[in-house]
Amino acid sequence: MLDPRSVKTVADARKIVEERGLSHIKVGLFDIDGVMRGKYLSKEKFFSSLDNGFAFCDVVLGWDSNDRLYDNVSYTGWHTGYPDAPVRIVASSCRCLPFEGAMLLFIVEFDGDAEKLCPRGLLQRSIARASDMGFNVSTAFEYEFFMFNETPDSVRAKNYRNLTPMTPGAFGYSILRNSVHADKYHELLKLCEEMDMPLEALHTETGPGVMEAALVYDNASAAADKAALFKTFTKVWAQRNEMMATFMAKWSGDQPGQSGHIHISLQSKDGKSAFFDAGGEHTMSVIQRQFLAGQQRLMPEFLAMTAPTVNSYTRMVPGLWAPLDATWGVENRTTALRVIPGSEKSQRIEYRLGAADANPHIALAAALASGLYGIEHELEATPQVTGNAYEQEHPAELSLPASLFEAAGRLRQSQAANELFGQEFVEHYAATREWEEREFRKHVTDWELSRYFEII
Repeated sequence: MLDPRSVKTVADARKIVEERGLSHIKVGLFDIDGVMRGKYLSKEKFFSSLDNGFAFCDVVLGWDSNDRLYDNVSYTGWHTGYPDAPVRIVASSCRCLPFEGAMLLFIVEFDGDAEKLCPRGLLQRSIARASDMGFNVSTAFEYEFFMFNETPDSVRAKNYRNLTPMTPGAFGYSILRNSVHADKYHELLKLCEEMDMPLEALHTETGPGVMEAALVYDNASAAADKAALFKTFTKVWAQRNEMMATFMAKWSGDQPGQSGHIHISLQSKDGKSAFFDAGGEHTMSVIQRQFLAGQQRLMPEFLAMTAPTVNSYTRMVPGLWAPLDATWGVENRTTALRVIPGSEKSQRIEYRLGAADANPHIALAAALASGLYGIEHELEATPQVTGNAYEQEHPAELSLPASLFEAAGRLRQSQAANELFGQEFVEHYAATREWEEREFRKHVTDWELSRYFEII
């Protein structure tokens, strides 16, 4: 019997479906917000689509995470009639779904004109750019997420207030918590292994019910797929166990925010590290310094890609472990970019800015493309920050946008973004982020009511 992760070709995909006697196969793609959308296809439709692709309503590029239609994008809308767009099946993405018997899952991605807006297509173009420059890319994602003893019905009934976390109190790296709840930890670890999104580490973080998961590193394309699948199926696993997981950047004003850090390194085509230089300061090569400089230079312009929701900006305040400026330091967790010196195998950069709510494909495209830009233009970073970056003054050009609307505007106006990602993607994505901010402004928050209702 063929193992799902041994599937590499269209012929392999047909073979494994026949071996398992499946009448239907699950397929899914990731939308602008990183939400997985999909369906079951009959075996006959699936086999036909392996060769010729199939059609998917392009509304998934024209609505937000709550299925509300954008009114400010040109690619699709009422003016186009929401037609179908071509998609292709990624045969090598085959995975088992342990809780659905013999069922298989395949990732699909947009083709044709829609590929210009497709998050996975965006990343593939950045990876191709790296390859053309002579580099392979290795990446690993880390996520913090809160677990609750709640269901989709109960959180709505409670109006998202007074929720019961999986565990009480703040108890980071707790052996007590992960031993008492060992069955849940083991279930998640096993699911991640079976779905080929293995975890290098899983532990409690500081806060009630919060965990941190570090995914095993892989090539950039596979790592982003695994990160997106991890977010999706951690939530599936939780809800199947009468719990909920949230990857919101900040779900409570009283609790820490949730990050989505990206570790990234480059290798030459012969497999040697392009970042490691035994004789360099902090064992940094010239290539790593230029890559770092590009990330730093373009971080303020690309912020909307790594902080994509209104909520993303609630964690970007002093003292909450989220950077406020495009700073860098060596082994410094108060900076936006953390250089991690080590061996040829471990020398890397941690892009610490992103929140857990970011679309992994889009966030990685931003982190990678900006670094490549630095190499192409032989940029130099500012002096590194030592000590607490929050307590120091930094050059004005390193200041990050303070809101999603501002960040979207910076992205749209960015010459580098239009060059690296294409005008079609930049315009569409910036418009979706401006929509997100406008939707937020239609609502009155609890904070506004308690502050102004009586007194003002």
